[in-house]
Amino acid sequence: MESLVTNTLERRTALVTGGAAGLGLATALSLAREGAQVLIVDRNREAGEAAARSIIEAVPQSNARFFALDLGDLDAVKNFADEREQENLVLDLLINNAGLLPPMQRAATSLGHELGFGVSVVGHYVLTGSLLKALNRAQSPRVVTLSSMAHRTAKLPFNDLNQVSGYDPTIAYGVAKLAALMFALELDRRAQLAGNKLLSLAAHPGISKTGIGAGWNHNGPLPLKHRLARLTMRWAINYGGQSIEDGAKPTLMAAIDANASGGLFYGPSGFAEMRGAPRVAKPSKAAQSLPDAARLWAWLESETGMRYLWP
Repeated sequence: MESLVTNTLERRTALVTGGAAGLGLATALSLAREGAQVLIVDRNREAGEAAARSIIEAVPQSNARFFALDLGDLDAVKNFADEREQENLVLDLLINNAGLLPPMQRAATSLGHELGFGVSVVGHYVLTGSLLKALNRAQSPRVVTLSSMAHRTAKLPFNDLNQVSGYDPTIAYGVAKLAALMFALELDRRAQLAGNKLLSLAAHPGISKTGIGAGWNHNGPLPLKHRLARLTMRWAINYGGQSIEDGAKPTLMAAIDANASGGLFYGPSGFAEMRGAPRVAKPSKAAQSLPDAARLWAWLESETGMRYLWP
């Protein structure tokens, strides 16, 4: 992949969640090639260890490290951050990439959060807050959170954010990606209000040829709308999708462009933002709602007990 940077990442440390495969691995590898020391976090130990080895083979000076972590387990997330604090970690870049396609039948984390929302939003909220000290040891810390085109048709169901009633996997996916984008934008606003140097940005990959659709394999009969949604998604990935490497470019631009400012959202520049070179994108109207963002943040504080302590 050609360089997108206007600044160097040499002697910088980047942490990528969901870095064992797909967009996360493509992002981690590109960051390593730009000089970053990469920490890969993923719940899949075997794939994560293989990913770290592949990065070291490709970029011997990268010293990539893997950590097994399930973002749906908030105690494990806090313990992971505590261990990095004991190491006095200086974290220049946090890529909140981990996510999943909600299964056809509702699944939940150990705390009852809808699985996709629990990982993409709740888990990243706690991880980011738990790593604030490590981020603020860096000269120019930055957080990039992954969203999706699917956020554009979503609304947050504040009366049932865990989506216990009337669960629908396509709706659940959009809700998680909208909330992830709102978290990223609200994080930047709060950092600015606190006079903190942290920049928070967001990105989406358009349609990329990843394995995310594997989560929609299902045994037994499915409602017609779910069958159609699965077929549409597979068609879009197979025939309209761009490569994983190209899908990672908006994330990379948000992460390493020296001219980027906090609160920006990046995506592909092609038709309907499905593919193409990365550029600044416009969030949906729902994603820009300040009252809803504040309400989501308050919900996350209440659900997790995590309050951000700005250094």
